Amino acid sequence: MKKLLLGAVTALLPLCLSAQTPVWSTDVAPLIYNNCTPCHHAGGIAPFTLIGYDSVAARAGSIKADVLSGKMPPWPPDPNYSRLAHQRILSTSQINTIVNWVNGGKPTGDMSLQPPTPVYSAHGMIPGVPDLVCKIPTYTSTADSNDVYQCFVVPSGLLTDKYIKAFEAVPGNPACVHHVLVFADTTGTCAGLDAAYPGPGYPNFGGVGSSNATMVGVWVPGSDPMSYPSGFGLKLPRNADVVLQVHYPAGSAGLTDSTEVHFYFAPSAGIREVYMEPLLYHESNLIGGPLHIPANTVKSYAEEVPGAQVFTDISMLGAFPHMHLLGQSIKSYGVSPTGDTTKFVSINKWDFHWQGFYMFPKIKKIQAGSKLRAEAIYDNTSANPENPHTPPQDVNAGEATTNEMMIVFFVFTFYQPGDENIIADSALLGTPAVPQNYYRGEQILDVSPNPASVDMVVKCYMENPENGDMALIDMNGKVVRRFMNNTPMNGGYTAYTYSVAGVPNGTYTLLLKTNQQILSKKVIVNH
Repeated sequence: MKKLLLGAVTALLPLCLSAQTPVWSTDVAPLIYNNCTPCHHAGGIAPFTLIGYDSVAARAGSIKADVLSGKMPPWPPDPNYSRLAHQRILSTSQINTIVNWVNGGKPTGDMSLQPPTPVYSAHGMIPGVPDLVCKIPTYTSTADSNDVYQCFVVPSGLLTDKYIKAFEAVPGNPACVHHVLVFADTTGTCAGLDAAYPGPGYPNFGGVGSSNATMVGVWVPGSDPMSYPSGFGLKLPRNADVVLQVHYPAGSAGLTDSTEVHFYFAPSAGIREVYMEPLLYHESNLIGGPLHIPANTVKSYAEEVPGAQVFTDISMLGAFPHMHLLGQSIKSYGVSPTGDTTKFVSINKWDFHWQGFYMFPKIKKIQAGSKLRAEAIYDNTSANPENPHTPPQDVNAGEATTNEMMIVFFVFTFYQPGDENIIADSALLGTPAVPQNYYRGEQILDVSPNPASVDMVVKCYMENPENGDMALIDMNGKVVRRFMNNTPMNGGYTAYTYSVAGVPNGTYTLLLKTNQQILSKKVIVNH
């Protein structure tokens, strides 16, 4: 009897494992499209595309290794230290889904249920017409064996001060643009550096060669556009030169680029000005300075803005830590007068080539009298593969490739009651910041086939579980077929199959209502 039972269990085991194996169409494709394709698409910054089953299956082994190691998707901040807006990280469950799919033979599942292919525009992610476009002259990268940081000066032509409500950079050639830092300069210094160099543009590592230039935007691959809550804006002064520092990685020599940045302005009236400033800076806040890392040493530093200098309550919107090639780790936080800690950001394994501006999901209130602090570690030994000197040499503060920095930029404004309740990351609400029918963590509503004749598959991606009403509406606003009535809907990707048998030929609107939003899709029925 025991042998018979053992044989039955053994026979059933492959069926159980097969039933539990994730499939591409409904389990894996949404994860890849949301988390990988922002870089891995045709014309993207990554060297290959991950759109479509065949592309992903061909690299399944390396994808499995990269998600297990945490190498991909790239997200330097420590998620256990503080949650940040629009985090590009996979949960343990999501990692297991990819691993089990690869180990299970990469089954396709029902391909009619796979999500719609994400579409990436060469004109940016923000809909509408920008209020100001600053485009660099066509530039051919010279980054052969070393990275190049080229700065380009574009006059804004603004006759009055404007307030930026949203910003994004659009790489002219994603294959050779690694990241873009954008500054405003009203002194003419950067224009002078540009004029003195054969160009187009002039090379400068770190900043843009002027301590008077102020940062107004950052773009890194896969990042969402920088945007501020309604009623907030970052000032772009009149007559300012917009300075783009573009990072061209080694190996991109010969590729041409024409990157541009898009600014969207808020109405000037009633706007609360936000500031992007290096509140923690090695030149003024370093403890035990100046910044000096002797050869063959690993050295730690701390920076602090004392509570006496934080003379009023502050609303913090985001932070951007910055170091050079010797940097190993950096974290920043605030300490209130009563000793409570507000964590900003911690990067345990600094990588100069993957840095960005990190916005907070909700505005953080910093009380008057609080300290602002940062702690960093530098490795000036031969064990650091990024060390610019062989053998190691003493390194001091400065903007050159061979110098170092310890800076934390902050986006902040002066506190008003209720600021701490303002949410910047729509994932906290389950509603999209920019409602469009593509992935990137947004809700979607799609139908296939369309036109439909017998059955149609309704594809949804919801950030969180919700109850929904779904119906087919004719051109006169009449419900011709109801599919959901306050029906529970799962979070994540789901595909529902509905019959359109008996629905007259014509054009309809598929309407999905939830507690948070209304989505619609045009549907053609043709029997």
